[in-house]
Amino acid sequence: MSRTRGTWNTKGTWVAGGLLVAVLALTGYVALSGDESEPQAGKGGASPSSSSSASAAPTYAAPEDWTEPERWVALPAGSRTDEHGSEVGFPHTTEGAVAMMAAANSTSIEADRSAVDEQLRIYHSYMVKADKSDDNAEQIELTAIDTDKWLHEQMGVKADGPLPSGAYMRSTVIGYKIVKESENEVSAWLLASSATKAGETKKESIEYLRIFNAVVWEDGDWKLSGAATQRVLQDAQKDKPKIVAPGDAAFNEAGWTAIREAS
Repeated sequence: MSRTRGTWNTKGTWVAGGLLVAVLALTGYVALSGDESEPQAGKGGASPSSSSSASAAPTYAAPEDWTEPERWVALPAGSRTDEHGSEVGFPHTTEGAVAMMAAANSTSIEADRSAVDEQLRIYHSYMVKADKSDDNAEQIELTAIDTDKWLHEQMGVKADGPLPSGAYMRSTVIGYKIVKESENEVSAWLLASSATKAGETKKESIEYLRIFNAVVWEDGDWKLSGAATQRVLQDAQKDKPKIVAPGDAAFNEAGWTAIREAS
């Protein structure tokens, strides 16, 4: 499969890596960047659309030469799949917390799976109780509808029709760097790879995103928390790892840990 640098604009990066951020913006913060810009802390009640400037067009191209990552980890799997189709039930450990973050940031929009489906799945499966409300759920759905319309337009099809055959936008977490950790609260920068293909005969484009998450232990599982993010966001801004893919020598210099597929 051929791969190229993406030509998607800022909104394209937002769609790929910002499904989660759209949820988090409603709880009072946003912390995602596709370049070296500062994470942006939102005010309570901010809408996802007004916070989309937290992402930017990608500026990174992976080198051809491979440098082995110095730090690798196979993250633990969740113990079950919930009613929304999300992997949940992660171990009460730092790696369990990172595994939950990786699951919450692994998304796929394709013919039978829309941005609405993905945003609401993340919201219902991975947010703390304090950050959930009927108003938030409604705003997330409305924003996701707009996202789906935009994606259809970018792929040259009608907003109310299906995506082209073989089209998709998928985001996968490939690395992380811990910011703070304790028994019941963990925060980390995540490195994600976003792949977009506009149809069967189109080339796949790859973008890399850096996303900040903070999670707390609630009711026997890890959950994304706006309050936890606010507590550590200032420290996280002081040490943002460079956006570099595994295999780049700068990946090790930035302090990333590569995520290995569990066997």
